[in-house]
Amino acid sequence: MSLKVPKANNIQLFKDGYKQMSGLEDAVLRNIGAVSELSNLVRTSFGPNGRNKLVINHLGRLFVTSDAATIIREIEVVHPAAKLLVMASQAQETEMGDATNTVLIFAGELLKKAENLLIMGLHPSEVIKGYELASTKALAELESLSVSRLPSPLTKASLARAVIPAIASKQYGSEETLAELVAEAALSVMPENNKAFNVDNVRVVKIMGGSLETSKVVQGMVFGKEPEGDVKKVTKAKVAVFTNPIDIAQTETKGTVLIKNAKDMLNFTRGEEQHMEKIFKELADSGVKVIIAGTTVGELALHYLNRNQILVLKVLSKFDLRRLCRVVQATPLARLGAPTPEEAGYVDVCETIEIGGDRVTVLRQEPDGAGVRTRTATIVLRGATQNHLDDLERAVDDGVSSLKSLLKDPRLVPGAGATELALALRVDSYGAGLRGLAQHAVRRFSSALEAIPRTLAENAHGGAEGNEIVARLLAKHDKAGGESWGVDVEAETDGTLNATEHNILDSLAAKAWAIRLATEAAVSVLSVDSIIMSRPAGGPKIPQQAGNWDED
Repeated sequence: MSLKVPKANNIQLFKDGYKQMSGLEDAVLRNIGAVSELSNLVRTSFGPNGRNKLVINHLGRLFVTSDAATIIREIEVVHPAAKLLVMASQAQETEMGDATNTVLIFAGELLKKAENLLIMGLHPSEVIKGYELASTKALAELESLSVSRLPSPLTKASLARAVIPAIASKQYGSEETLAELVAEAALSVMPENNKAFNVDNVRVVKIMGGSLETSKVVQGMVFGKEPEGDVKKVTKAKVAVFTNPIDIAQTETKGTVLIKNAKDMLNFTRGEEQHMEKIFKELADSGVKVIIAGTTVGELALHYLNRNQILVLKVLSKFDLRRLCRVVQATPLARLGAPTPEEAGYVDVCETIEIGGDRVTVLRQEPDGAGVRTRTATIVLRGATQNHLDDLERAVDDGVSSLKSLLKDPRLVPGAGATELALALRVDSYGAGLRGLAQHAVRRFSSALEAIPRTLAENAHGGAEGNEIVARLLAKHDKAGGESWGVDVEAETDGTLNATEHNILDSLAAKAWAIRLATEAAVSVLSVDSIIMSRPAGGPKIPQQAGNWDED
């Protein structure tokens, strides 16, 4: 007869306020539920026919967009498991600039499929093993699905063709206009080594009014304001950049000046003026014709700058100031005075032009000018509302980022869901030949890949028709040479089209990263068996007063 050892009840392991959830029901399935909720939220925004989401962030700012990266950045996800998915999506945005929604949908679908296996009794480690095997196989098969490459040497037409699919998923109907703008801007700033292309060299300036057709590319940097003083245009100019206020120096401590008569008063103010005049005389003598101010410009300073025929432009954005310094090859100065030859920059033309009804300032380097060649291009977007302009800017950013990833890896694969469906069939046949419990997870991985074309079809044609289209696509992919058949969002025939013939091609590298990151996020969530949350820091909340406390 065994001896029963009594167990101590209510052992307190954590401090008061901690929460602990463990086990299949409380931890794993709860995590999967949270991730599925996030995945379903952005699922309807996928593809060219994706629906917009209206998001109001914690600052009260309004966003109307179908861009998954913007949606998840602004909604502030707090669930720890869903945050893992958000981080995977942000990694995709940083690395490739495109296919963020693919990561969210695919990872969410992997976890939904895993939920069924876990309920049936499979251990999470078996599911994780199967998913990792399937991911390795999918990435290996993806290499063989490349149908073309970004042509070399680069032309405006070939660049525009390459970025159209990435832009169409955000701005369907305007993709050709935006792709031409992106291609023109990127080609004008393309370095000799294509892989060194810097996305920061393509800027976007939004000007309200007009329509998208009146948007254009301006060689140089465009600022949506006029210069501060009377001088509006200079050429072949030396540039000085100041981050400190261009004004009379203020003392850090309060001081008292004893003035006994009117002469002392005049001498006091005259001394300040002479000091300012001396500084700007030195600037003019050193050859500086353009001053970029990072903060305020005083009225007295502006008077002497106008007298010396120096153009003054105020740039309050630190990001734009850094970019401008790189373009004109100048060093930002924190003291007022003449710059040394090494600190001064150079610009060929600084002028004020009119775009639409607005006057803007353009700084540009001419191809035949003296000075160091550093070039930048600005896409000037026109539109009726600020929200629309913001969405156009996001589409342009995606286009430029996808172009950068294509310059690093020029291989292209069929788009419109064709690649995912081809991979699904190959992974499924690979899973059928495996032994052991991992084969179930491998086959679930292949059915999760089908969620991408299914979502595209459902968002374009509705749920019932979407299933019909996926069935037709599976039949076409079963035939030899059918890997290029994808979803036709316009449904001109039977809802299917040959993606390669219609030039709907996606970056192979972006697809590979999406599969890798989505699998890693799903595996991370599945490998969690316990959630331990501490009490949030901070004292008790201040009680809110009633809204009508001061009414009679």
